[in-house]
Amino acid sequence: MKKILLLLCLGFCRLAFAQAPTQFISSPNWVQAKNYYLLTLFEQDKVVNQLLKNDSELSRLTERKREDLNNSVTECKDAACFTDRVKFTPDEIKQISAKLTTLCKPGSSLELLVKNKLIPSYTYSLYKTTNPAELLVKAWEQDAAGINYTIEVYGEGKKPNYPLIDSISFNTKARRYAKLLYDVNATLAGEVKTTRLFFEPAMQAALLYLQINERQDPANYEPMGQTVNKPAVDQVKITDWKKYPYTVILIPGAGPDEPSVALSAEGMLRCRLAAQEYRDGKAPFIMPSGGKVHPYKTKYCEAEEMKTYLIKVLHIPDRAIILEPHARHTTTNMRNGVRLIYRYGIPATRPALVITDKSQTNGILMMAARCEKELKYVPYKLGKHVSETEVEFFAVPDAMQINPYEPLDP
Repeated sequence: MKKILLLLCLGFCRLAFAQAPTQFISSPNWVQAKNYYLLTLFEQDKVVNQLLKNDSELSRLTERKREDLNNSVTECKDAACFTDRVKFTPDEIKQISAKLTTLCKPGSSLELLVKNKLIPSYTYSLYKTTNPAELLVKAWEQDAAGINYTIEVYGEGKKPNYPLIDSISFNTKARRYAKLLYDVNATLAGEVKTTRLFFEPAMQAALLYLQINERQDPANYEPMGQTVNKPAVDQVKITDWKKYPYTVILIPGAGPDEPSVALSAEGMLRCRLAAQEYRDGKAPFIMPSGGKVHPYKTKYCEAEEMKTYLIKVLHIPDRAIILEPHARHTTTNMRNGVRLIYRYGIPATRPALVITDKSQTNGILMMAARCEKELKYVPYKLGKHVSETEVEFFAVPDAMQINPYEPLDP
């Protein structure tokens, strides 16, 4: 009987992951929801929320984490001590994994959360072959690792994957830095003093470190479907897709590397190539893609500046432009473009087109290995190499998978 139940669970997971990803749950904290989706579900699902709060073992762990935080204010003298007190230890992660496995029984509220919310979101799709309890644990361990990583980079000064654009904003060797971390923990202690959820002290620490580093990038322009992208989203609903060979024309951004320059020459030229194909009827939408990336902590968003250029200089209508303002690399230009295809109801089985300069086109053609290294999967399927500046691509649902080691664009 147990074997039959396991096979049914595995079958359910495979079936669920074979369907299109659904929309993110709405959240007042986009940085949190995009980075730590499972923990956001734990907060929002009333039944699961109460289950976790009422568990005696998790309650003791929560109390211990709050005590560690409170004690750090009186005991810690160096910066590392302050951050160590809020991160999850390997033993704590294992303890919570074991407890979640026990609580995720067949028919339980946790299992229903996995089946009805976690699996359809595709945010943990790398673990699609596991049963609900195993998927729950994998998702928890990913969120815990992501929290620790964020604290290490933006609290301790650990080098991120791309140090030139994503590094901490402070000199961690300065004598006054320990004082700043004292203030962080003292402030945090007051904010989580009544929490009963085991993950809140560490998660709120990670979010606070992102905030004081002025790294709220995942929340930029959100909720986009109701604001900057609303004209295009409304247009998607009435578009006759049979009239076009492609659904969207994706333009990867190019940072100017000069603080005073809003849009690079490469960005302008890529926009012009896309506008030519748009006017030729290749696709009903253009998607400029790129966040606030180059140079370090620039005030300019690549996608926004390209959109402005498309509208004001090239006279492309606002309703034909889908802004993707979060990508920080070519890999995530492609990934985030696919995400918006799913989230805005654009036909995912039809091809899209990426247009850029020749050198980047060649890079995209050879980018699968880089995607596997940085994202652990390839978030698209390439089609025809149309020209030196154009490549077809198709959406794949795995693009919704969160990257816990890129907290500025997870």
